[in-house]
Amino acid sequence: MAASILRRVSRGRGLGIPGLSGVLPLGLREAHSGAQELLAMQKARGLFKEFFPERGTKTELPELFDRGTAGNFPQTVYCGFDPTADSLHVGHLLALLGLFHFQRAGHNVIALVGGATARLGDPSGRTKEREALEAERVRNNARSLRQGLKALAANHQQLFANGRTWGNFTVLDNSAWYQKQDLVDFLAAVGGHFRMGTLLSRLSVQTRLKSPEGMSLAEFLYQVLQAYDFYYLFQHYRCRVQLGGSDQLGNIMSGYEFIHKLTGEDVFGISVPLITSTTGAKLGKSAGNAVWLNRDKTSPFELYQFFVRQQDDLVERYLKLFTFLPLPEIDHIMQLHVKEPEKRGPQKRLATEVTKLVHGQEGLDSAKRYRMITEGGVSINHRQVTNPESVLVVGQHILKNGLSLLKIGKRNFYIIKWLQL
Repeated sequence: MAASILRRVSRGRGLGIPGLSGVLPLGLREAHSGAQELLAMQKARGLFKEFFPERGTKTELPELFDRGTAGNFPQTVYCGFDPTADSLHVGHLLALLGLFHFQRAGHNVIALVGGATARLGDPSGRTKEREALEAERVRNNARSLRQGLKALAANHQQLFANGRTWGNFTVLDNSAWYQKQDLVDFLAAVGGHFRMGTLLSRLSVQTRLKSPEGMSLAEFLYQVLQAYDFYYLFQHYRCRVQLGGSDQLGNIMSGYEFIHKLTGEDVFGISVPLITSTTGAKLGKSAGNAVWLNRDKTSPFELYQFFVRQQDDLVERYLKLFTFLPLPEIDHIMQLHVKEPEKRGPQKRLATEVTKLVHGQEGLDSAKRYRMITEGGVSINHRQVTNPESVLVVGQHILKNGLSLLKIGKRNFYIIKWLQL
């Protein structure tokens, strides 16, 4: 049984990947002239921070994507999201945008929900062990994350595709393969391929071992399971690239070493920067500063306001990271901002693009209506209304004759006739 867990992957297998398309869109060569442009453009935007291994392998990373853009077959890229909460947050957006950029270039992407690994807790970037989550809570969180990822992918496709053919966006959950594993068989098959010295040398492990609390065995084994996830996706989906936050580089390296040892083939990792608050804290649930992507936890208006409040010294970087706007257009937006900084044009454009991606056109429209009310742009019977939750009062907002005079902005007036009071 142990042998079947680590069935060797035959070299040179290309097409016939289950669940993913093997047809390269004809428009791909028009959108991207090759991997150098795809990788260099995202590097220039600041989205792709580090590549691993950068060089020295049989197949270099640009060459890998050049094979895809040459018309042979698209590559497959994945990124993991652990369901430690029932919603994604702004800290996850850059990894998602990284996947979307590959999808737009015609490559297939996988968003992997860690329905199994969330039970252990990723120690990367953490000063103490994550609070253990019950199995039922993790399952519910994983279900919510899968729904959220599919909704974001649908918004991206509907609002930004403009009729172009992109690669596939697939959502998977690693509980699908771990729930079938026997513990002893898994350790017998997998454990012998990892060296303790290498695992102990990871920065995330070293940091935790030196902390007063230390590190649990469950956390220590997290990198082994993430490495196996990479191997599983390589084996079943021919996935050769893992995307992750810069704090995930150690886990990505473990996956590279595991796959290379078993198959002799090269895989790669790409890191994206971590988004921090003004105090330097990583945005997320653990830090207590999460801006959620689920509208029931953070409304479209609150998401819009988060980005519209960004400081001038950050907004150009965020336009490059969080939007699909071409770099020349961003330069033009910033040039206009120098002339009229009081209009906060870059911040409004940033907030518009992100809110539209996360919540769709309807969510963006509702955020702008909410914003108009809170900023005093609405009055009823010449009384300014700044609370969207206000209750309309007869005699104040509704006259005794059943009429209301509604003013929106400076020039839009409406007379409303209430049929029932």
